[in-house]
Amino acid sequence: MTATRVLVLNSGSSSVKYQLLDMRDSSRLAVGLVERIGEGNSRLKHTPLSDGGDSRERTGPIADHEAALKAVAEELAADGLGLDSPELAAIGHRVVHGGQSFTHPTVVDDAVLAEIERLIPVAPLHNPANLTGIRTAQALRPDLPQVAVFDTAFHTTMPESAARYAIDVETADAHRIRRYGFHGTSHAYVSRATAELLGKAPEDVNVIVLHLGNGASASAVEGGRCVDTSMGLTPLEGLVMGTRSGDMDPAVIFHLMRVGGMSTDEIDTLLNKKSGLIGLCGDNDMREIRRRIDEGDEQAKLAFDIYIHRLKKYIGAYYAVLGRVDAVAFTAGVGENAAPVREAAVAGMEGLGLAVDGELNAVRGDGPRLISPAGARVAVAVVPTDEELEIAAQTYALVDK
Repeated sequence: MTATRVLVLNSGSSSVKYQLLDMRDSSRLAVGLVERIGEGNSRLKHTPLSDGGDSRERTGPIADHEAALKAVAEELAADGLGLDSPELAAIGHRVVHGGQSFTHPTVVDDAVLAEIERLIPVAPLHNPANLTGIRTAQALRPDLPQVAVFDTAFHTTMPESAARYAIDVETADAHRIRRYGFHGTSHAYVSRATAELLGKAPEDVNVIVLHLGNGASASAVEGGRCVDTSMGLTPLEGLVMGTRSGDMDPAVIFHLMRVGGMSTDEIDTLLNKKSGLIGLCGDNDMREIRRRIDEGDEQAKLAFDIYIHRLKKYIGAYYAVLGRVDAVAFTAGVGENAAPVREAAVAGMEGLGLAVDGELNAVRGDGPRLISPAGARVAVAVVPTDEELEIAAQTYALVDK
């Protein structure tokens, strides 16, 4: 029997998202989420898809990631999809930060684990949880390939002129300070899917990808290779996000320390968790913000306008970087569902060949679709992202060799 299944694990600090896929046809056999790990009210929701079964939930204490993955294994086994199945080819793990070391998906060994651990200072919230997920999966199936797929890998093709900050080179190198970028699996998948939507090969298409969720990032993709992206050393840089500030004068930090008397941890919390849309208007849900705007809420409108202004700046900047743009692709929760965001983001850019058709933009759908007018010089598209499929495909391609 040929092993064609891949289990994808996305281990967070207190959660595990998972999907089991069959790579013969990229079908999903099961999906699920374990949340609030380490708390008394932990919850596991499991949905078998291979036989159209109903979702199941279990609640109660799940002490740690090892207990969480054992619970996942039990749920999969109940559907005949257990981790001991000979059809399981590998387990693919999302790892947020791979630095400059990892440019491709990588089979995990001790050296890989050590390097992921060495990168914890530049990804303190994510890499420790990713490591825990890998080590727990290794303990459950030590004979099975564990593959790390890195959020940063797609962006390692950026030229040094885009990746370097303009600070002292020795200091930057000593502390690994450079722009790494994130959401790489999404940008890779969406840029490729956009080329397919246009009926072209990825190497023949230049795309600006706008991954707009609670976390948000933009990328300039030239012929299938990332040449610039908005997030930097950490996911804080770039676009206005749900709770993150994005770009700002770094001297604001010094001002808050000297004049505001704030500690490093307080400023970290401010910029990562109390800024962006929630800092501007108290909401980080774009649906709620649009509802408030419709009711005449000026604070919500200002937050929306700031969000769009930053988005426009990146579209224009990446148009300049690429020189020729074939498509702008909106993806992720806001990008796929918020028609007013898409319309406002390209409004006034007709001189660059960018426009949306109002009727096409208003249509909701599950698949990739064009929302630009017929004959537009630059295609504007909505392309649903599929990071789990991308991780599974990269994992399977590696172990299948």
